[in-house]
Order: sequence, then structure tokens, then C-alpha cells
Amino acid sequence: MPDSPSLIPNRQIAEYVDRMAELIDLPIDPEYKPGIIANMTRIAQVAQLVNEFPLPDEIEAATIFTP
Repeated sequence: MPDSPSLIPNRQIAEYVDRMAELIDLPIDPEYKPGIIANMTRIAQVAQLVNEFPLPDEIEAATIFTP
């Protein structure tokens, strides 16, 4: 996957990580925080690709998934 910039600035992702850690009472060792932010940035980039994928108006959601 090519690198593409996320629409969400890193400072907002860092703030999101801090707020979610507080919300679920999860202490984060400062040593691991840059890696967590990097992973969340990657997740935001992948989500951006999915959200930008055009879907035709006539498409219907699958009701049953059968692997």
C-alpha cells in the first residue's frame, strides 16, 4: 500500500489515543506511545481509502455472509 497522508493530523491522533486510554483506564508507557500513534495513523489512512471508495447508488447490502 502506498503511503498516503492522513487527513487527521498526528496531534489529533495523539490526543485521541490519550482520551481513549483515559476512557478505558488503560495506562500507556510513554515508550510505546509513538508506536501506538504510528499504528493509529496507519489505521486512519486505511479507513480513508475505504471511505473514499465510490459505491454505486443501486448497490444493496448483503444480508447473509457465507464464507
